[in-house]
Amino acid sequence: MIQVSNLRKTYNGTTVLNIGSLTIPKGESFGLVGNNGAGKTTFFSLLLDLIEPSAGQIKNNNIPVNESEAWKPFTSAFLDETFLIGYLTPEEYFYFIGELRGQNKADVDALLKKHEDFFNGEILNRKKYLRDLSKGNQKKVGIIATLIGSPEVIILDEPFANLDPTTQFRLKKIIKELADDPEVTILVSSHDLAHTIEVSNRIVALQKGEVVKDIQTSAETLRELEEFFAVQ
Repeated sequence: MIQVSNLRKTYNGTTVLNIGSLTIPKGESFGLVGNNGAGKTTFFSLLLDLIEPSAGQIKNNNIPVNESEAWKPFTSAFLDETFLIGYLTPEEYFYFIGELRGQNKADVDALLKKHEDFFNGEILNRKKYLRDLSKGNQKKVGIIATLIGSPEVIILDEPFANLDPTTQFRLKKIIKELADDPEVTILVSSHDLAHTIEVSNRIVALQKGEVVKDIQTSAETLRELEEFFAVQ
């Protein structure tokens, strides 16, 4: 589904990402880990055509993401609160995204009802603008918005940050359910090794912009990664 070829991003002569080859098959639950500055958000930003590569390319379902917008209808993402529209209420934002993705109000309401416990009574019918919500509640809105329209590729950057333990548990359940769908490819980036391993069947670790580990998740994965990062 996603193919990376000779991808490089350089700022002022410093290379922050350099991936020669990487393939993420359709239906994979893909976890991306690494320290601050490892290149995780840079990779996702390139994947979403938010920044231009210095060299190479990424293809999403054989579509070069920086040459065509044909990948957008089946791809959704939430990287941070800049993806939100601060002067809208959560409901207005959900319906706006629904309209972009060909969903009517009833479709969106059904999705919101399904994930009502994820909101924990703090999001809907509160008559608050998105800009006035806490970081955690903004994240809840952004994450659920990525599910509108049943996208085939879902990209979440640091989804567990700023969430309380109960919400983290509920989010892991949502991601695992998505991962069970062979038509859905989900990419999760996080500093939290345990959470990422729990929801991913493959883990790629970045260090200084390069892939240093690419492993299928097993009972030994957490120990292997902890030992690796302990000496970095």
